[in-house]
Amino acid sequence: MVGALVIFLFLILSGCENVNAPELPNSVDEAFFIKGADLSMLPQIEAAGTVLFNADSLSEPMLTTLKAAGVNTVRLRLWKDPSSPGHDFSTVKYFSQRLKNEGFKVWLTVHFSDTWADPGNQAMPKKWENVWNYSAILDSVYAYSSEIAREIKPDFVQIGNEINSGFLFPYGDRFRYLNKFIELLDTASSAVRTFSPQSKIILHAAGILYVSTLYESLRSVDYDIIGLSYYPMWHGKPVDTLSTIISGLNSKFRKPVVIAETSYPFTLGWNDYTHNVVGTINQLHDGYPATPDGQYQFLKKMFSEVRASTGGIGVCYWGGEWVSFRGPTATDGSSYENQAFYDFEFKALPVIKAFGE
Repeated sequence: MVGALVIFLFLILSGCENVNAPELPNSVDEAFFIKGADLSMLPQIEAAGTVLFNADSLSEPMLTTLKAAGVNTVRLRLWKDPSSPGHDFSTVKYFSQRLKNEGFKVWLTVHFSDTWADPGNQAMPKKWENVWNYSAILDSVYAYSSEIAREIKPDFVQIGNEINSGFLFPYGDRFRYLNKFIELLDTASSAVRTFSPQSKIILHAAGILYVSTLYESLRSVDYDIIGLSYYPMWHGKPVDTLSTIISGLNSKFRKPVVIAETSYPFTLGWNDYTHNVVGTINQLHDGYPATPDGQYQFLKKMFSEVRASTGGIGVCYWGGEWVSFRGPTATDGSSYENQAFYDFEFKALPVIKAFGE
């Protein structure tokens, strides 16, 4: 009883923790360590009849191959009312249950948009655009978040995607309406706490070097984990200092930190007629060539840095599933096939070994 009182008083005095939030370790604990992969495109890849092969050149479902490699968490993006199926509620709900049945933890990235959300794009869902009453927007956010939490009950739920500039524009514009931005986050968080209290809430930023001011402004928000995107081509090349950066954030905000997105190419070539995100040497990190081994060594280094930190609780790879499943002549194919887990013959690459080490 005395111990519980001491802990309670510490949390009150620190002002940085919410005593109602689910407990999470403040340091690396293998029971919580995330070895994740964003597999949002997998339902579409499977529906196209794509045949994938493991490292032994045997035909094998992607989930089987990745689970054997050590992946324990699957991240999925959720769009409100997308123009075509794939990241809609029905698809994500069904796939989430399948993942749970196969032993994976489920991490939902709720974009609060009908399409991609990132620091430069935070468009409100179309159905909410004409709701000019701010209170009605809050009600919509609560109802939508409640539905997600109640029906899917994810292990991790990410409120917004790369919210450096806010989300749900114009109301949630961080630089114009900080109070509303915080209130919108609080509304979504409250719904998750009510309808899926076991879910851990992630607030996700793009980059690793200049995010402290964002999380400083969100100290009052009830969440559990800091999530960061780190891509050398966009966020610089300080992979050797990643553990120090994570430890610093953990010390300042008393929150575990996860690398929510990262990736690396195994080639600068392409396998369809769709422009690739990475295609030039200057986008690479020094010491990590665009080769199968270079890709593997990069992800291995990411895991090593996170494990060496104080408060780092995992790494999630983005786009590993996104092979050129629409064929070599597709102009609407994959912009990520040269950063996937599979080569251009759809055979698993060495990079997946990093999840098991």
